[in-house]
Amino acid sequence: PPCFLLQFLGYLRACDRLLKQGYEEGQVEEAMEMFQYSEKKAAEFLHLLAQFNDMGFQQNEIKEVLLLCENHREKALEELMTQ
Repeated sequence: PPCFLLQFLGYLRACDRLLKQGYEEGQVEEAMEMFQYSEKKAAEFLHLLAQFNDMGFQQNEIKEVLLLCENHREKALEELMTQ
């Protein structure tokens, strides 16, 4: 099969695994795009997004900070606290 087909199937499997962890479809697709389809980075992002969301931070602020801090939890939390 062509290379792009294999990549697409890999993407679908990665999305499926993330969805089974309870993340919303739109968030999974967005995270996969933001991190060039890296399942590991998307999973880290989604995990931290949920954590910071539970702490009461605004989702759009969390996304921005996580991207700036490259999913580094402590740096992101520090940045969110100073906003």
